[in-house]
Amino acid sequence: MIKIGSCSIHTKVFLAPMSGCTDLPFRLIAREHGAKFCFFEMIDAHSVTHHRQKTFSMLKTLESDQPIALQLLGNDPQIMLSAAETILRSVRASFLDINAACPVRKVIKKRAGAYLLKTGKTLCDTVKLLTSSLSLPITVKMRLGYEDETPADISDLAKRCEDSGAAAIFIHGRTRLQHYSGNVNYGAIRAVKESIKIPVIGSGDVLSAQLAKKMFDETGCDAILVARGSLGNPWIFRAIENHLKDGSLPGPRDLKEMKKVLKRHLSFMHKHMECSEPGKLGVMRKVTLWYTKSFPGAKSMRGEISLVKSYGKMLESIESFG
Repeated sequence: MIKIGSCSIHTKVFLAPMSGCTDLPFRLIAREHGAKFCFFEMIDAHSVTHHRQKTFSMLKTLESDQPIALQLLGNDPQIMLSAAETILRSVRASFLDINAACPVRKVIKKRAGAYLLKTGKTLCDTVKLLTSSLSLPITVKMRLGYEDETPADISDLAKRCEDSGAAAIFIHGRTRLQHYSGNVNYGAIRAVKESIKIPVIGSGDVLSAQLAKKMFDETGCDAILVARGSLGNPWIFRAIENHLKDGSLPGPRDLKEMKKVLKRHLSFMHKHMECSEPGKLGVMRKVTLWYTKSFPGAKSMRGEISLVKSYGKMLESIESFG
């Protein structure tokens, strides 16, 4: 169990908020395979205040999709607060996370995401305002730096966030400049952990049960965030829990099991996605490639599924794979 502010969470393995990935169907299949705590996709605060329907569709959930947290992207404390208040009128969340980690160019151009690491002032001001105005805990997701990796600087910023009222720090072990290349700096995460009293959740390259344990062992973090390691691999959550408990590891993925779970995932998409049939098929193709990429013949299947024109035909193509 981990305690974030007033919120007690009965797992130390979280599904990360991944834009364009962790929608309701993704979360449902992850929960069926051991994910005990999930995030919505990252939500842009400006899109909320401009009442963009696509943004609100990203907040679709079910009673079984609990517990769950919300992550907001933005660079203006007042807009962040307004967006949070709007969302929380209709959505229940365990806590709210401020994104100061996203490294992609379009986000940096908005002076949001990892851009907030440049001085930390806007970030701390946002933490203060949200903490004083909302009843749920406020957390921060950050990286090791904007361009340079200076453990003392990021530890100082984490302490400033804590002093501003943050209930936990999620930290990815790379800088904004690195994106997802290079090695995770476990030592820098450990330095942050040792500099503050609130929980620290480690992130970066949690791609397997063994790497999850490495994150815990080398950083002393209180919990971990699973992101890319869950794409096409909902089994990772139970594998991590089991490995941490007794050291066991799963065997090779069985083709029959993979197809069964993939079709289950696609059935959630068919039921819950609110878009046109061609739009659904486009996302279904992406998800299918996640699941099948490690199997022989995946390359030829890519061409085959690009031609299917219906959900039924896609299921037939998957069944014939292998």
